[in-house]
This record gives sequence, C-alpha cells and structure tokens, in this order.
Amino acid sequence: MAEAKTKPTKQSVADFIKSLTDAQTRADCAAIAKLMEAATKSKGVMWGTSIAGFGTTTIKYAGGKEADWPLIAFSPRKQSLTFYISASDPGKADILSKLGKHKVSGGCLHIKRLSDIDLPTLKKLINASAKRKKG
Repeated sequence: MAEAKTKPTKQSVADFIKSLTDAQTRADCAAIAKLMEAATKSKGVMWGTSIAGFGTTTIKYAGGKEADWPLIAFSPRKQSLTFYISASDPGKADILSKLGKHKVSGGCLHIKRLSDIDLPTLKKLINASAKRKKG
C-alpha cells in the first residue's frame, strides 16, 4: 500500500476544535463532528494537522496504489468549512439543491458557516456519504 502524506495523528478532534480561535468556527465544527460521528458510528481521528476524519476506507490512486483515508471528514479552512464527502457523486445533486449557500469543488463541499445552510439537509448529505462509501 502506498504511503499517504496525510496520516492519522494522536491529537484528539475535541482538542483540535478547542484550539480554533474563532468561536463560531468552534461551535460549527463541534456540531459537524457530532453529525459525522453519528453517521459513521466511529470516533473522530485527526488526519494531519487540520482534517477531522470519521471512519476509514481505502482509496485507490490512478496508478493503482492504495492508501487509507477517512470515510468522511471536514476541515475548517481559512475561506470555508470543507467537507470531504464526495459531494460531486451522482445522486447528490438533489440533496445539494436544498442545502443553501455552498460550493462544490473536486468532490468537496464548501460552506462559510452552518447558519448559511439547512442543517437537516446537511445531515442527510453526511449520512448518504457515509453509507455510500461504506459499500
């Protein structure tokens, strides 16, 4: 199996969230972590310094190599909250159309803050992503 650059770390997701300087981002990330933990039935693990992952899966690169990766994940980036949930997968367009203000890029979902979107719709999207990726 190929050696991935981004790997699980010993830092807890809770400690990572507590370390965030913006109060709204902290609150949003805590809520997202709860949704993802419920969807995967697994405790969050930090991947690298800023990706909170839930569950694990094996990804295959174009060259045929494989690496472990979070089943679903999120990261509070400077410009947005980024969700690693295969948002561009077929069948998710209908759910995304009901989400509210967001962008999709390279399979990732980007939102500014949870107050910009419909939370029950986000929950459906996270649950669908976790279920689809589990097989």
